[in-house]
Amino acid sequence: MTNNKVFLLLPDGIGLRNFAYTDFYEKGRQMGFDLTFWNNTSFDISSLGFKEIRIVNPKMHPLTDVFKKARVQIDLNENIRRSNDPVYDSYRFPFASGTLVKWVKTSAIKALTALYSSEKGAVKIRKYISKLEKQTPYYRECLETLKREKPALVFCTNQRTVSALAPMLAAQELGIPTATFIFSWDNLPKATLVLEPDYYFVWSDYMKNELLQYYPFIKPNQVMVTGTPQFETHTYRRNLESRADFFRAYGLDPNKKYICYSGDDVTTSPDDPQYLADTADAVRQLNKQGHDLGILFRRCPVDFSNRYDAVLAKNADILTAVDPKWKKMGDYWNTVLPTTEDLDLQVNTIAHTEMVINLGSSMVFDYISYDKPCAYINYDVSDSKQPGWSVAKIYRFVHFRSMPSRESVLWIDSPQSIVEVIRKGLNDSGQTVREAKRWFERINQHPPQDASSRIWQTINQIIDNPAVATTKELAHG
Repeated sequence: MTNNKVFLLLPDGIGLRNFAYTDFYEKGRQMGFDLTFWNNTSFDISSLGFKEIRIVNPKMHPLTDVFKKARVQIDLNENIRRSNDPVYDSYRFPFASGTLVKWVKTSAIKALTALYSSEKGAVKIRKYISKLEKQTPYYRECLETLKREKPALVFCTNQRTVSALAPMLAAQELGIPTATFIFSWDNLPKATLVLEPDYYFVWSDYMKNELLQYYPFIKPNQVMVTGTPQFETHTYRRNLESRADFFRAYGLDPNKKYICYSGDDVTTSPDDPQYLADTADAVRQLNKQGHDLGILFRRCPVDFSNRYDAVLAKNADILTAVDPKWKKMGDYWNTVLPTTEDLDLQVNTIAHTEMVINLGSSMVFDYISYDKPCAYINYDVSDSKQPGWSVAKIYRFVHFRSMPSRESVLWIDSPQSIVEVIRKGLNDSGQTVREAKRWFERINQHPPQDASSRIWQTINQIIDNPAVATTKELAHG
């Protein structure tokens, strides 16, 4: 490894948890890499003792977002065409309206979608996006940074952020190998791929097959199966507190066993407060039957609403809110940043609760890391806060097809069934845990604690390979 300098591009706060708050940086340093975070977040990476170069005032081309959103629509259309499966329509968001500017933008997106909705059209849209970004001062600044620093590789911590385009395109212009990480298990069916690097790092063989299915222009030798650092902290357990200390810190009753209710965002679960209330009613019934249970409520980190307040107040004797330790740095969901303290809080929450209840979240994998079951809510509320919404839409999403069997979770099919589901969770025979582990092994390369090491070993192989192909050779032939 003649040049050991690696740039870790942070286009937004999404990558902090995986790449700044785990042992990822330290493991790379131990392998001899010279690491620098190329930082486009408001978080001060240097406060962790890491080297950083801050990206100042990045401005994308004003038309890039229009073309990017058209690309999403085209990619979803192509997914439907290839699979003959209308489920991909469920990933579309309503178009913005209400002002003249929004109307013009929406009209442009629809026109581009209609004009270029084909595989060949998608290629043209991607080329237009690259051409637009290469016209910006931001792109030229990225070129200057890379010429000055001369990294051996630029690794982007997620694949979906438009602000990462200019840095990655600049690296490719200079012949510097580029890679990106697919950061979430549900991302690929949603048509979230914005970047076209030389290499794509994915969680599993399952995700690799998805990537090749949705993006035929990607070659198999560009896709690296490494796993995700997301679950590594569960294997460290370095900052695990005693049950007594954790309960004392958050005002929990040491005589109770606690169920974790993990909240969702308002879009995913508009009726979440009612589900929480139903769970509280079930716990009361169980306590009357001789149990001594409580509920630890962990809200979705990007949900700062007051929509749970009434339920929390009414059930204060059995329901305790332990809020995530995230920081709100802006008005959008991706400007709410995780903290190292919250990783410790999540680890202790899982360690000191018996099971988790939620609506279709990846917390199933966090809990199975501790051999604890997850129950999925699977019923609609009659007076829904969002008429026409249904849990059926959630469980139709493609990423749930990775579930090896329905027994991977416990299913709450009605408010009346919560009592029995909790009872099963507390006395799980092992079947749910075994099936959930099978699911976890399918969607994430095992052992999970080696993900960071696998990523660095793969980066090392790319840098050491003098015949490394560029994106132009691989993707555009």
